Amino acid sequence: MSLKSPAFAGTQSTPFDITDRKIAYFSMEIALSKTLPTYSGGLGMLAGDTLRSAADTGLSMVAISLVHRRGYFEQHLDHSGQQTESEVRWSPETTLPSAGQTVTLTMQGREITLCAWRFDVVGVSGHIVPVFLLDSDLEGNDPWDRRLTDHLYGGDTYYRLCQEAILGLGGIHLLRALGCVPEVCHMNEGHAALLSIGLLEARVAPAPLSNATEADAEAVKQQCIFTTHTPVPAGHDKFGLDQMMQVLGADRSAAIERFGALHNDLLNMTYIALRFSRYVNGVSMLHGKVSQQMFPEYPVHSITNGVHAATWISQPFQDLLDKEIPAWRCDNQYFRSVYGIEPEVIEATHQISKHRLLHTVQQRTGVLLDPKVLTLGFARRVATYKRASLVLQSPQRLIEIAERIGGLQILMAGKSHPADNAGKGLIRDIFAVASQLTNSPLSIVYLENYDWELGEQLTNGVDVWLNTPLRPYEASGTSGMKAALNGVPSLSVLDGWWVEGCAENITGWAIENCEDEAIEAERVYDKLENCVAPAFADKPRWARLRRHCIAINGAFFNTHRMLGQYVANAYFPPSVAKAVSNQAIVDDQTEQTILA
Repeated sequence: MSLKSPAFAGTQSTPFDITDRKIAYFSMEIALSKTLPTYSGGLGMLAGDTLRSAADTGLSMVAISLVHRRGYFEQHLDHSGQQTESEVRWSPETTLPSAGQTVTLTMQGREITLCAWRFDVVGVSGHIVPVFLLDSDLEGNDPWDRRLTDHLYGGDTYYRLCQEAILGLGGIHLLRALGCVPEVCHMNEGHAALLSIGLLEARVAPAPLSNATEADAEAVKQQCIFTTHTPVPAGHDKFGLDQMMQVLGADRSAAIERFGALHNDLLNMTYIALRFSRYVNGVSMLHGKVSQQMFPEYPVHSITNGVHAATWISQPFQDLLDKEIPAWRCDNQYFRSVYGIEPEVIEATHQISKHRLLHTVQQRTGVLLDPKVLTLGFARRVATYKRASLVLQSPQRLIEIAERIGGLQILMAGKSHPADNAGKGLIRDIFAVASQLTNSPLSIVYLENYDWELGEQLTNGVDVWLNTPLRPYEASGTSGMKAALNGVPSLSVLDGWWVEGCAENITGWAIENCEDEAIEAERVYDKLENCVAPAFADKPRWARLRRHCIAINGAFFNTHRMLGQYVANAYFPPSVAKAVSNQAIVDDQTEQTILA
């Protein structure tokens, strides 16, 4: 993969002072540009959209991640759907400006030097949110250490713990070296939890970490915010105590244990984050409730995810909105004003994106699809709980529906983690069904290498977005939000964001969940045949439905709204502002006493 600096915004280093930045956002992955392989999926997309909205709204924020020199992976699928992977190598030296700062971190019983590369996220008014990508590939480091920032979610648990130490501890070191002492540190998932130990070290320095008191731990807690993203137990990183000692050393390990941050005799990153955060939230109303049940000893709130509208709305819709509702870029509540645009104009605008998508499908696969036929989209990371094959449980039933409604096209995409054999098997199963559909009114096309570009075209161009997770394992989901912004309704299990976004027959349709998958699949078919298809056939009604999606769901499920809730409820609520002020007075008095 070849990357060139002019290919995207954010490559030029703009000199300015970051010492006054109040919020530091930490995420293991961030989708910054279509040409940078610094993300794998939804978590990284959310992080990137968060920063883009922070830039648009002028929020005082800085972000930390890793450089991931060899990316996540590029997916290759053979004729049977067998997935293989290849690295996505890129060179930050020829792509991004340097942060101009190195820091030294002690871990694994030795010192490792880290540098950082800077990407500037530029908002609609020119406000910049700088992102620093930590990099261990430096001369003088142990050869093994130089590879630690290469692979996103690669390697074994030891490799992962080293990466998470670099993100959390190294990130705090870097910010301090740059003169940035944020009031709030936001952990986007538990990967960044060790930043709390970095804050504790910085607070007691130059004294050893063993000097840290409960008051110091409480002061760190008042700085930290934690967003948990998964109700799936495997999604919470856990490491053995032997690995904790090897990587973090005796002093940090003792502090983690002393402050009650271990769980079931394991280093559990989620529990470190819970222990050292004054505000914890799930990413949808339902997920907040599920997380509260998972962690009953900690209060868990809810802030539902969103997406960055200007990133995910198709160019034809952006042109239309710029003409009719120009304030939408700064204030997404103006999406309600889409009711002033005629429904047939909305429909015609969507058709441009649908034709573009089907042209891409033909280019990639040679399959020619019909723009007049109802087209469903299903694209996400391929994990068993997301149930990519639920809709294909009865291919004959789907064929019969397609015959009755004048044809049906299903576009699918998604990567399975290289170690997830069950997920890879799902892709093969879909290919097997699709291969049997020659001369059929039903077409199923699985598109290779699901990424930002393909995700954008799919959510822009399909007619209906399909989502069939096993409830309640979809914490939020954001692809359906992207679709809604482009006037695309959802047909989805009532999980994650869709519990809040579904207005039946207005913004889409709910699939009632059931323990019996055969019954649940039948409910998908019933809604498709008796609700979705008749609405699609009634063109004036369908155009109005598209408009509802933008006006109702687009106006709420966006990162502008989401960030506003973080600011008001998590970052700077009145009670915390008062507490921070009081703590500053205490710290100042303590400093004066020491100096005296």
